[in-house]
Amino acid sequence: MSAGIQAPLVFITGASSGIGLALAERFRRAGWRLALVARRVDTLSAWCAERQLSAPQVEVYAADVRDVDSITAAGRQCIERQGLPDVVIANAGISHGIDSALREDLDVMRATLETNVLGVAATFQPFIAGMRARRAGALVGVGSVAGIRGLPGHAAYCASKAAVIGYCESLRGECRDTGVTVVTLLPGYIDTPLTRGNPYAMPFLLSADAFAERAYRAIASRASYRVIPWQMGVVAKLMRLMPNALFDRTFAGRARKPRQSAR
Repeated sequence: MSAGIQAPLVFITGASSGIGLALAERFRRAGWRLALVARRVDTLSAWCAERQLSAPQVEVYAADVRDVDSITAAGRQCIERQGLPDVVIANAGISHGIDSALREDLDVMRATLETNVLGVAATFQPFIAGMRARRAGALVGVGSVAGIRGLPGHAAYCASKAAVIGYCESLRGECRDTGVTVVTLLPGYIDTPLTRGNPYAMPFLLSADAFAERAYRAIASRASYRVIPWQMGVVAKLMRLMPNALFDRTFAGRARKPRQSAR
């Protein structure tokens, strides 16, 4: 596919590292134009320079998804500069362990919910009306298998990703019969900066590139819901079916993700 102005356009948040950067590379190799969003754009600019990418192939936008005015402005700028995207991927997210008995960790929880939940809705908002009017487009929310069931010490992250799953399901219903597809992706353990400090086993660990390949195929097929890798989908379903007492015993004493202030 040509990388010229007629190529399809993907808008990706959290694009400077991990899953976001791997998705950018996968869509680039498929010939898509890129609208890449991050708080710090130096890494993205260097990545584009290494690949000799410039407008109209790519535009880089500095925005913080926690700041509604910031990320919605980036969305409007994308429409003005590059046109209405064909795919929007709300990928930006953070993950820290918390202890709900500690006052300072409530601030971490607020930041997590604002980034991982409000950030998804704010990422999508500038594009929904245009996609509905065009009767085409895909809105992709990146949740997590951690949103299936709450894990000790991970309350903020699990709650946020459960909310993403519920939000995307609601939005899918709202977009029904409009031509707009809502895709919910649930990564398992992916080798990224967010997971490398985890002090526990991470079964079925995937590289970011391997995840991006499977995610690309899921988005292309307009899957409404996809756990990647599929093995973690089986694990998640089994966890969901476990009686509470058995679930609690299974995870008692399991190592917990470090708190932000403990890093």
